[in-house]
Amino acid sequence: MSQSNQSLATLIGSRICHDLISPVGAIQNGIELLAMEGRKSPELTLIEESVANASARIRFMRVAFGMAGGQSIGRAEIQSILDDMGRAGRVRYDWAGGEDCPRQSLQAVFLAFLCLEAAMPRGGTIRAERDGAGWIISGPADKTRPDPALWTQLCGGSGDAEVLPAHVQFVLLAALLNDRGTRAQVADAGETVEIRFPA
Repeated sequence: MSQSNQSLATLIGSRICHDLISPVGAIQNGIELLAMEGRKSPELTLIEESVANASARIRFMRVAFGMAGGQSIGRAEIQSILDDMGRAGRVRYDWAGGEDCPRQSLQAVFLAFLCLEAAMPRGGTIRAERDGAGWIISGPADKTRPDPALWTQLCGGSGDAEVLPAHVQFVLLAALLNDRGTRAQVADAGETVEIRFPA
């Protein structure tokens, strides 16, 4: 992905998330008002859970696919995003990445989360931690899924995988790391797959 295409893609991601977050937030507020009036019902609960799931995914995708400026994101906000994402699906997130995190670095971590999630058909917990060399993102994943060529591309190799919309995170993470003059390393560690890259 060229620099111009990558910048355009992140601008589009930012625009979509920005335009969606306000109406989803308004729906959440409306549901809370109805609940305060005692209008709880199974249907309202289902809508509430669905809107919470949508809001969590928008907040997550805004970091993963949006423009990564120079600001940092605090631990409390990171934890809030990951907790909300965990409540919405079969994957949980264990954040051991320290306190504040530069948004650009967090973008790469969130994309790595999505790479592992695509290789976890049964779900599980993905852990993010920092060591002296950089980031380690690990989880109970299968490196033969969704396509071994995607993992090859992620590590800077030439793969011939067909990139579906559900797998764009592999290409984008590889491009982000390449722009920084580095690349990811992926290793199997028993039943765990680890993605490593410099912080």
